[in-house]
Amino acid sequence: MNDREELPAAVDAEALLSLAQGHHERTIRTEGTREAGGHLVKTYSLQAPGRTVTEQDIAAALRITAAHLELGRNRGSLGLAVLIMHAGGDGDHVLVHSWIEGHMSDLAVFTGPVGHPDQLRPGRTGLAPCVWEAAILAHERDAFSRHVLDSSGPIANRLASWGADTLTGGVR
Repeated sequence: MNDREELPAAVDAEALLSLAQGHHERTIRTEGTREAGGHLVKTYSLQAPGRTVTEQDIAAALRITAAHLELGRNRGSLGLAVLIMHAGGDGDHVLVHSWIEGHMSDLAVFTGPVGHPDQLRPGRTGLAPCVWEAAILAHERDAFSRHVLDSSGPIANRLASWGADTLTGGVR
């Protein structure tokens, strides 16, 4: 397709160009592998420009994560999860991604107003990761496959390698 071809009706060229103009880097930090809800949870913070994820934010996100993961076995959980605490430009978001049976995963998204972790609630049906959150989850998919599924040796060693394989710095 070139610039002279007509775009399908659903393609909003103006909105796409506006997104492209406002696209920017966000900072990712690893916050360690922790235990929550009986799971090993690799924890990340993601920060929009001018926003900071604090230890209080991480603690609140871990409480939400623990409550969500406590019923993980009922969803086929294998006991490994990734937590993303995102101090976004439009609010705060907590994503809990866990690996479940059959090479599948489970994703829960919680959203709320800036700086009010007590007001984080499950996101609307169909809500999926933003471009920055998806970058972390893509890395985590590769780390899980590489260290847990495709590796050899005792599971404790595989999990240690998985926990050490993190994404940090800037992501676009």
